[in-house]
Amino acid sequence: MKTREAGKAKDAGAKKLPEDALAIIPLRNLVLFPGMIAPISLGRDISIAAAQEAVNAEHNVGLLLQHDPENDMPAREQLYGIGTAASVLRYITAQDGSHYIVCQGQHRFRIIEYLDGYPYYAARVQSLPDPDERSADIQARFIQLKERTAEIIDLLPQAPSELVGATQNITSAASLADFVAGLLELTPQQKQDVLETLDLQRRLDKVLSLLVRRIEVVQLSNEINEQTKERMDDKQREYLLREQLKTIQDELGEFDGSNSELEDLAEAIAKADLPPEAEAHAQKELHRLQRMPEAAAEYSMLCTYLEWLAELPWSSTTEDRIDIAQARRILDEDHFGLDKVKRRILEHLAVRKLNPNGKSPIMCFVGPPGVGKTSLGQSIARATGRKFARVSLGGVHDEAEIRGHRRTYVGALPGNILQALRKAGSRNCVMMLDEIDKLGAGIHGDPSAALLEVLDPEQNFAFRDNYLGVPFDLSKVMFICTANMLDTVPGALLDRMEVIRLPGYTEEEKAQIARRYLVARQLETDGLTPQQCGISDEAIRAIIRDYTREAGVRNLEREIGNVFRHVAMRVAEEGMAQMQVEARDLPDILGPKKFESELALRTRLSGVATGLAWTPIGGDILFIEASRTAGSGKLILTGQLGDVMKESAQAALTLVKSHCAPLQIEPEAFDKHDIHVHVPAGALPKDGPSAGIAMFVALTSLMIETPVRNDCAMTGEISLRGLVLPVGGIKEKVLAALQAGIKVVLLPARNRKDLDDIPEQARRELQFIWLDTVDDAVQEALGDTPGLIIPHLFKEITHEQRA
Repeated sequence: MKTREAGKAKDAGAKKLPEDALAIIPLRNLVLFPGMIAPISLGRDISIAAAQEAVNAEHNVGLLLQHDPENDMPAREQLYGIGTAASVLRYITAQDGSHYIVCQGQHRFRIIEYLDGYPYYAARVQSLPDPDERSADIQARFIQLKERTAEIIDLLPQAPSELVGATQNITSAASLADFVAGLLELTPQQKQDVLETLDLQRRLDKVLSLLVRRIEVVQLSNEINEQTKERMDDKQREYLLREQLKTIQDELGEFDGSNSELEDLAEAIAKADLPPEAEAHAQKELHRLQRMPEAAAEYSMLCTYLEWLAELPWSSTTEDRIDIAQARRILDEDHFGLDKVKRRILEHLAVRKLNPNGKSPIMCFVGPPGVGKTSLGQSIARATGRKFARVSLGGVHDEAEIRGHRRTYVGALPGNILQALRKAGSRNCVMMLDEIDKLGAGIHGDPSAALLEVLDPEQNFAFRDNYLGVPFDLSKVMFICTANMLDTVPGALLDRMEVIRLPGYTEEEKAQIARRYLVARQLETDGLTPQQCGISDEAIRAIIRDYTREAGVRNLEREIGNVFRHVAMRVAEEGMAQMQVEARDLPDILGPKKFESELALRTRLSGVATGLAWTPIGGDILFIEASRTAGSGKLILTGQLGDVMKESAQAALTLVKSHCAPLQIEPEAFDKHDIHVHVPAGALPKDGPSAGIAMFVALTSLMIETPVRNDCAMTGEISLRGLVLPVGGIKEKVLAALQAGIKVVLLPARNRKDLDDIPEQARRELQFIWLDTVDDAVQEALGDTPGLIIPHLFKEITHEQRA
């Protein structure tokens, strides 16, 4: 097969080219101009065949640039249409089998048509002679090109001296343009453009333009080299002087390695990639330190300051890997329930993914203790692949804790924000500002005012710490705040955050959380295995009902830990192999029940009503007790009631007095008796208007001697017109009613919008009565007593309200 192909190639090679045809060699990255000499490496068979044909026939060879240099076998249409006809001065075959030719460009040509039947590219060509050079415009450009060529040769440091003479001896404008274009460092496409420019005036203009641009680049490069050389000379001089100083100190016995410490500091600052302003400041302070004796009082302080500057994450970041599906899985894996909170977090992450450079809101998780606010922040950090940093703000009352102390003070340090960033080692970490509602102002300033700049995306890109003294960019930090209540958070600070409320858990949710998370965590903490210790669902529910009363699950986990520690002691002491904890075992392990059922306290007595209250640790039920004794008509209020709650009691009594006739109450009864309103748990302060409806019902029940239903609870503010006004904390209050075994909950009608926030279990197990006026409350709470007819006290008010 090889012999037959070689024979065919030989026969084809015997075919002679026409007089007006050339053998074509495609070139990858080389353009040869007329008059120039250049070596060409031949690697392709068609190129070798074309060169050999030109040598054997003593003809010129055509050199054409190909469009794509990576194409090993370019098609004819992939070659440029204008090239250079060159004579082959020498053909060289190296010992390794590679082929080379040395060519001299003769003239330009244009492809007319390609010829078939040759083992190389062959084409009919048209010679393109140079145009007339006698015009004044061409002569002027010719002179300008000579001057510019001499100028750039002078700028080149290693240019041969003969090059200037060679260019000055060129008498043809066309030859000079081709010569200069061949010498310039241009791309093959730029050189091809010059080659294809047949109009001599336009060709001279292009070469002049390229030459002027190259002169500017060379001049700028020379200036940069000079500046670099000067800086290197200064560095060498400084190094020499330091070495001499080190030798002198060593001879005097004063060298202790301090210079090594300064060198480490200088290296750390160089690696820190500081912004220009911080870099200039750091270098200034470093030069001060280098000139300062080590015994100076400011020496150690300045060293510490420069260490802080070098160790802060000025440019160190972690790559965000925001995967919404994975984030959803992580949130569900770490937390049970909290569907609305998880959805808002996923929306926040989705926005960060679609717009990484956007200014996202600062989230603030608000809820009772133990509902998972801090762990949500850790889950967000895990879902995004960021570092997690936590700053506790509880009890902070000094502005310097946020902004840092000035360096003039002894022991000064940056604020907690920058300290957390340094510990995290990343400028785009997730930073949790915990317990933001427990900040306190003192004589050293208000830390909440300092947080205004930290939590404002329009300002925190240039946060200035008092200790640092230079701006630090906090805009990449994902801030998350937590609080138990918002009453103590300043309005300006609250305006910068998006509040996300975390409600308390229902009994069913607590049981699920205990079974999924708490049991396994406490088994591991106490060194037990699931085979050694188990706990039944009934025991978990008994712990929830009888030994804990909270909105979160922190005490629940603590009590489960107490149970497992008891089992661990039995295993370690008695060698017990396995123990299953049941509900009946809890009194022996945890002692008697800590909380009795509220059902035992709810008795059908006149003057007792059940209210609902909100506390920072969740909702609770509240008993309103009213009694009357012989007296002079005084109103006695006890139970550590606040001013607002006292006013609610007075409004409720006035409302009852104003409707003695419909309620069949003798007005003299108020003058002859003292009325005492008491709210149990007197050691706890209580305040707020939401107990107004419960006080009205309790007083009405007392005066008409009719007991209130013991399976209903109520909340709402009242007005002297008998309207029931909306209150807050509906979700927490409803959960407290559900935990206490309440069946019916009376709520203000204008709080109907809060029904969507109430968990599904509570909506399923409770009956909700919506109150427009106190008449609705009286009908529901007192209307089921046999033989009692409750009049419509505020029917006309209701009609007016509906109108």
